[in-house]
Amino acid sequence: MKLAIVGLGRMGANIARRLVRGGHQVIAYNRTGTVTEQLALTDNVIPVYSLQDLVKSLEAPRIVWVMVPSGQTTDDMLKTISELLSPGDILIDGGNSNFHDTMRRAEIYTQQQIHFVDVGTSGGIWGLKEGYSLMIGGEEEIVNMMSPIFKTLAPSPDKGWGWVGPHGAGHFVKMVHNGVEYGMMEALAEGFEIMKAREDYNLDLHQISEIWQQGSVVRSWLLDLTEAALAEDQDLIEIKGWVDDSGEGRWAVIEAINSDVPAPVITMSLFRRFESRQSDSYAAKLLAAMRNQFGGHAVKKPGE
Repeated sequence: MKLAIVGLGRMGANIARRLVRGGHQVIAYNRTGTVTEQLALTDNVIPVYSLQDLVKSLEAPRIVWVMVPSGQTTDDMLKTISELLSPGDILIDGGNSNFHDTMRRAEIYTQQQIHFVDVGTSGGIWGLKEGYSLMIGGEEEIVNMMSPIFKTLAPSPDKGWGWVGPHGAGHFVKMVHNGVEYGMMEALAEGFEIMKAREDYNLDLHQISEIWQQGSVVRSWLLDLTEAALAEDQDLIEIKGWVDDSGEGRWAVIEAINSDVPAPVITMSLFRRFESRQSDSYAAKLLAAMRNQFGGHAVKKPGE
């Protein structure tokens, strides 16, 4: 099939590459033209340097897949592109958008007779080689029409992708996916820290990660990635314990609260990421001060 990819960051560029390697014709656009030019030189995409030229390079029904940062950047890009499209064309948001935003956008583009599709995309930097997990929302018949694209991007034509529901459902499922991911990562991290703390055993954490990879009930891709990190340096000397979050974990916790669903593991894993960014927590200081006040427990001074 022929389609355009807008936004050639790590995910967008690799999606373009995988599609080209799968026999699709890809028109590529990035705000920074040098990025587009480089991808054209190495991966046989068709470069364009304006959105007007991008739309002119496609035949109806035009398919434009947008992979830009969530929020206002996505809003602005979708609006600009939609004004260049015609009724019957297809606009895909494959980024990490909030599903509420997706539902709002779908109403706008449906009124313009533009088919809007939301694709929750998971796979990270490994997606080019291993394929992407695609959770797709929108009109089922439009998704089915574009199935050759999704079959190429997925790990295999019949696995790892699917239509999950109407507009917003794809991004909703991806949001929950990321919340689950937070919890799984936190559990692995805590388990390995418990083992590292038992200094008298002098455990080889990399060896243990390899043992767990085979036959264990906790074997997983996240464990495989843990093993790869520990193979490089199991003391992680060169890594600061500062953990960011993409926003989807927060949205999952908010949705759990709004739906009266208890989600303690996902919530605590999100808060642990917040905690990792505090070099000297005021709350921890106050806890130490309270213990000193009621029990005379020793407090440590800065630098001790």
